[in-house]
Amino acid sequence: MIRPQLPLNALRAFEASARHLSFTRAAVELCVTQAAVSHQVKSLEAQLGVILFKRLPRGLMLTGEGETLLPVLTTSFDHIAQMLERLAGGQYREMLTVGAVGTFAVGWLLPRLADFQAKHPLIDLRLSTNNNRVDVAAEGLDYAIRFGAGAWHGIEATRLLEAPLSVLCVPEIARQLHAPGDLLQQRLLRSYRTDEWPEWFHAAGLATHAAPPQSIVFDSSLAMMEAALQGGGVALAPPLMFARQLAADLIRQPFAIEITTGSYWLTRLQSRPETSAMAAFRHWLLEAAQV
Repeated sequence: MIRPQLPLNALRAFEASARHLSFTRAAVELCVTQAAVSHQVKSLEAQLGVILFKRLPRGLMLTGEGETLLPVLTTSFDHIAQMLERLAGGQYREMLTVGAVGTFAVGWLLPRLADFQAKHPLIDLRLSTNNNRVDVAAEGLDYAIRFGAGAWHGIEATRLLEAPLSVLCVPEIARQLHAPGDLLQQRLLRSYRTDEWPEWFHAAGLATHAAPPQSIVFDSSLAMMEAALQGGGVALAPPLMFARQLAADLIRQPFAIEITTGSYWLTRLQSRPETSAMAAFRHWLLEAAQV
């Protein structure tokens, strides 16, 4: 089927009806009558020579052919809408999709994003958070900011900054901690990385087996620090990412001892060409990380 003959109105009617599984709700969305939507869908079915819906007493059900057609149309219409949105106002707006480990996003990136937006007002940033487990390709990300050693298959990684771990807790608990050994009487909070507390105890001059086996395990530093802020225990987390809480004396760092287990990296697929929006974000991020 050549482009001039594409039945755009009928395709819109089908796509809306398939999302709602209702001609009536599709009609409300498209600001036409229910009869008009039904007629457009029947016309599309006749043109294609297939049945797209099973008409049920209480709605619609997609046929196999309808299920095949729907995601193609939804993606296409979404892309058209996004492009029109970027062109609105007479200026082309670029979109940038970034995924970031939650601790970095909340503790470091968000307080600085106003500066990026002020310097690049025509870049629309979409930020998603994760717990350091991310699939850049599957999630359609331009960039992913993650923590680790910088080695991921098929990934180009640029080091941003280190964020050493140290003991953090509420002031009430901090007043009970006079020496590292006092931690053995406290509830320890930790991430899924089992070697962090033993490594910190070793750096503090204590035997690694001295740490009590009982502890609470979290899949993110944000959740772990929320537990610490509620007095639920002592966390081993990066003070750099919780500078605001430290400045407000909501939490304290009772010992200067820190350990480094990795760095934060800006990563992208090696096969992903860098757009102008990506380059602008990378330059800004690297400059901000040096301040």
